[in-house]
Amino acid sequence: MSIEAIKDKYERPILSLRITITNKCNENCLYCHHDGMDDSQEEMNADEIYRICEIAKNIGVRKIRISGGEPLIRKDIVEIVSKIASLDFDDISITSNGTLLGKYAKDLKEAGLNRVNISLDTLNPETYKKVTTKNLLESSKNGILKAVEVGLYPVKINMVLMKGINENEVDDMFEFCKEHGIILQLIELMDSENCDDEKFSRDYHYNLDPINEKLLSICDEVKTREFMQNRKKYFIDGGEIEVVKPIENSDFCANCTRLRITPDGKIKPCLLRNDNLVELISHIRNNESDSQLKEVFIKGIDKREPYNN
Repeated sequence: MSIEAIKDKYERPILSLRITITNKCNENCLYCHHDGMDDSQEEMNADEIYRICEIAKNIGVRKIRISGGEPLIRKDIVEIVSKIASLDFDDISITSNGTLLGKYAKDLKEAGLNRVNISLDTLNPETYKKVTTKNLLESSKNGILKAVEVGLYPVKINMVLMKGINENEVDDMFEFCKEHGIILQLIELMDSENCDDEKFSRDYHYNLDPINEKLLSICDEVKTREFMQNRKKYFIDGGEIEVVKPIENSDFCANCTRLRITPDGKIKPCLLRNDNLVELISHIRNNESDSQLKEVFIKGIDKREPYNN
């Protein structure tokens, strides 16, 4: 019997925990907001991450997502997944750029990873280099195909659309996804204080409303994911496209069921804020009891407020 999830003061249940296990990355994407984190170099170890997930499970969290930076840079990534999987969550996923998945996909699957989201904005080598400053497109594609091969399902590709860079490449990406049984997620570029260049976010922002309208006119079926910010999922010719619009989207906040953990072990109540973090890792390292750690989590949950009303 699952534990009933704790709700914040806006009656939003906390069902998911997103743990950023590193800020380090082997790419340098132009739009990166570092998962809303400050640029801390401190990282929790695998046992500390396990302990945090153990308490999260005890307050009703059902899903864990591991992110970065690039989480597969961590040499103990398989150990981390294995420890979390031993807690029997409903779902464990990773967000990655895919460049190291060819090496780790099989081991991660065997360790208990359920699925993976891969950031890939283009299939064009020149555009890829412009966005990431690296020449790792083939490594990313190979990692994606390896994830499909070993059964990390569903594999999703996160494609951030940028005006003048890749907005005309959606059809090509969708064909690639359909061919390999991958779900395509089109994501609106976010403006964040954590971006290396805020002007980039403003100048290259691409409104996804026209794409929503186009997809609605050509799809075979459309579903609204009520508990995922009311985002739309379009089924077209055997393929799937989701559209993610966090910009000025009150549904994005109203339906948020996620709490975040920073690489240095702080509770982060909101993706878009860094002024309300709650210190957690020192309580873990002091070997505090389950009830004491639960109170720290509740303190973080109580600080959750919708960023967009």
